[in-house]
Amino acid sequence: MDTPAFDHNLFAGCAARIVSHTRELAAKGWTPATAGNFSIRMGPGHAAITISGKDKGRLTEADIMVVDMANQPVATHHRPSAETALHTHLYRRFPDVGSVLHTHSSNQTVAGLLHADAGRVRLRGYELFKALRGHDTHEAELDLAVVPNSQDMDALIASVDALLDTPNTWGYLIAGHGLYAWGHDIAEARRHLDAFEFMLGCELDLRRLRA
Repeated sequence: MDTPAFDHNLFAGCAARIVSHTRELAAKGWTPATAGNFSIRMGPGHAAITISGKDKGRLTEADIMVVDMANQPVATHHRPSAETALHTHLYRRFPDVGSVLHTHSSNQTVAGLLHADAGRVRLRGYELFKALRGHDTHEAELDLAVVPNSQDMDALIASVDALLDTPNTWGYLIAGHGLYAWGHDIAEARRHLDAFEFMLGCELDLRRLRA
């Protein structure tokens, strides 16, 4: 069955929001070179997502494309990133996820490498837990999962899928690669991304201070 046509007005709004956030994240240094990819769900069948191979600090709305939930481009000659599959996997797994953000900050990359063998970064006692939906106290601990990097998207998705049964996860690291964070909409996904980035930075600082 053919994929239904998408709403072009909805797409324009999604593209504008993605461009706004990608420029801010690029200015923070979290998307070096052409790294990172960002998406917003456009209903059950489509997502707006950044195209492959573009400097995220210089995107325009022409650099956003539409894919279906099988990762196929819709009404465009642009090529999606191979990592599009990690976005659509979250959309298929969680119907309430409305946006997925993927960045490559130095904190995220280093933390993923340092904690790759453990398979998690254990976060304890942070007030910023309350920035994550479903968390209402600092008196807790949270494991941010770290999965092995792979060029095999099926293998990478299988690794990710195995850790998504924990409620209110909102993110994971790929070792040596970066962070995926998501939320009900792009504003919530961005809040989750910022919170994880801050806590990872604190963990690296603590590691240095205790050395």
